[in-house]
Amino acid sequence: MDIVDKATRSRMMAGIRGTNTKPERVVRSWLHRQGLRFRLHKAGLPGHPDVVLARYRVAIFVHGCFWHRHPGCRDATTPASNAAFWQEKFRKNVERDRKKTAELRRLGWKVLTIWECQTTSEKQLARLAARVRSSSL
Repeated sequence: MDIVDKATRSRMMAGIRGTNTKPERVVRSWLHRQGLRFRLHKAGLPGHPDVVLARYRVAIFVHGCFWHRHPGCRDATTPASNAAFWQEKFRKNVERDRKKTAELRRLGWKVLTIWECQTTSEKQLARLAARVRSSSL
């Protein structure tokens, strides 16, 4: 049973954005401070990666733990109400992520994923920047 009424839940869900989220902004700010320059949501690439570093041929996805099912993360919960709907939605999200990653790799891109829960860790962000730099071709 949901703790809020249907109209409130609908308004809350409508407020969730797919681009320019706080985790994305944190990652972009960190990369920029490291001297890495990038493009955002490159339309010509499969999956419209959140951050594209063309110089390194690296595409970065900043995934929300809830929506993209971060394995083992406490934020990857499944709502109790309408569980079948949510399980199917999450399954499709994960499958779409897998397909878009494979397409990008076939095109010669290195694909990196940073999870929402990792964006609060300086260590994880530093590791991401190091992985980008190690991708120079």
